[in-house]
Amino acid sequence: MTGDHADRRSGHDDGSLTEGTTRMSYQLDETDRRILLALDEDPRMTVMALAERCGLARGTVHARLERYRTEGILRLNSVRVEPQSLGRELSAMVAAELDQHQLRNAVKALERIPEVLECFAPAGETDLLCRVVARSPDDLYRVSEEIRLCPGIVRTRTSIYLRRVIPYRTGPLLRSG
Repeated sequence: MTGDHADRRSGHDDGSLTEGTTRMSYQLDETDRRILLALDEDPRMTVMALAERCGLARGTVHARLERYRTEGILRLNSVRVEPQSLGRELSAMVAAELDQHQLRNAVKALERIPEVLECFAPAGETDLLCRVVARSPDDLYRVSEEIRLCPGIVRTRTSIYLRRVIPYRTGPLLRSG
């Protein structure tokens, strides 16, 4: 990612620590939903094939795809790579409590840990929730320790996922309107 797009995705353009993946100024319509559902079924579909499949003009599809890119509507392609294929069989959630004055430093340090796939700031007692992956229980201990040693993090709790029962999906949302 470069320039403005990278700043929006990381939420660092205005100094806030919000995800900022989409600007939320663009609301998906029925045409968008058809295009995105078709891409969900086959992400390698060409613009021409996508237009044909959705019954739309090629220019319309191309313009919509460009809008998705500029608005940050689509996630990075790398999120399609399953961590298991990279030797990270174990998944866990690490809850972190932190010194609120160190939030920015903690997030910057967490971004440097490759096994931290994403991090949320939930409401409630927990300050940050990090979804992490590891090669083994010993490796998960190492990852958890790296998180615990980040600036401002006071305490962590780790919960291992035994099995994913519903994979990440947005298709049902697209279909429901």
